[in-house]
Amino acid sequence: MNFKQVDPNKVYLITGAAGFIGYYLSKKLLEQDCRVIGIDNLNEYYDINLKYERLNRLKTCENFEFIEADISDKVEVDRIFRKFSPQVVVNLAAQAGVRYSIDNPEVYMQSNVMGFYNLLEACRNHPVDHLVYASSSSVYGANKKVPFEETDFVDNPVSLYAATKKSNELMAHTYSHLYKIPATGLRFFTVYGPLGRPDMAYYGFTDKYFKGESIKIFNNGDFENDLYRDFTYIDDIVTGIERLITSPPNQEGVPHKVFNIGNNNPEKLMTFIGALEKALGKALNREVEFEKIFEPIKAGDVPATYASTERLQTAVGFKPETSIEEGLNKFAQWYVEYYCKK
Repeated sequence: MNFKQVDPNKVYLITGAAGFIGYYLSKKLLEQDCRVIGIDNLNEYYDINLKYERLNRLKTCENFEFIEADISDKVEVDRIFRKFSPQVVVNLAAQAGVRYSIDNPEVYMQSNVMGFYNLLEACRNHPVDHLVYASSSSVYGANKKVPFEETDFVDNPVSLYAATKKSNELMAHTYSHLYKIPATGLRFFTVYGPLGRPDMAYYGFTDKYFKGESIKIFNNGDFENDLYRDFTYIDDIVTGIERLITSPPNQEGVPHKVFNIGNNNPEKLMTFIGALEKALGKALNREVEFEKIFEPIKAGDVPATYASTERLQTAVGFKPETSIEEGLNKFAQWYVEYYCKK
């Protein structure tokens, strides 16, 4: 299958550019001589130094321009669109995390709902070639049918975070219907890798190991009915996004599509943890074993995430290639070097 290359003559606006996926996508576009305008509010949801590290790497590229701004600021969003006239917008800015949404609901409404509304309004008033936005596998809730398909019923979210992501899909569909904005939603499935998010389990497990602390595993110690996750390496995610950027929906009717973007190969959580222990052991040249405490599954968590990626493969030939062993080896090597661990 032949793919369109990204057009270096276009302006790409990436929100959440100092975030995990935003950084890697910006980097990939800049490597192809694209002009990238990055927006991020640099909030302190997790270690701000990691965001500065990503940002400093991007700032070495002359085609990158960074604006510290919050997409919930409608006036500022409109000013940015008027100044730069982006043709492609990729919205990766959002308040992430399922458990955090239980204690801090307001920030999710501000960033994920109002912020996305502001971007939709900007795309309406300053027409773009393509709006790509982050949704989440969490919209599937406690769906017991696997693998998850884009046509599945997703009206029963089990966390506010999931509800805000589902609302993004509905809002995008409405604006595509009313104003013919070509829009593509991406339901991400547990993205991991170097320079990742410290709030993700694999990163937190690694932190705790070096602090000499035990890790909590929310599966009741039930290895037969363990949690399953569709872990997706960051490079695979970026490849999928890059191909979709150049393939806006152009069907008659509403130019809006939603895609799962995952590994299509779920692993038991305990298998993933074992692979992480081996990866750290390899990076440190010694045996590594986490001290484990087993607890009941947390409110808002789902027992399994498993993506059907047939729609994405048919559309743009996307098929993840990175095994968890390879991906975790890269993460472990980066972590040990970045934090100077021995």
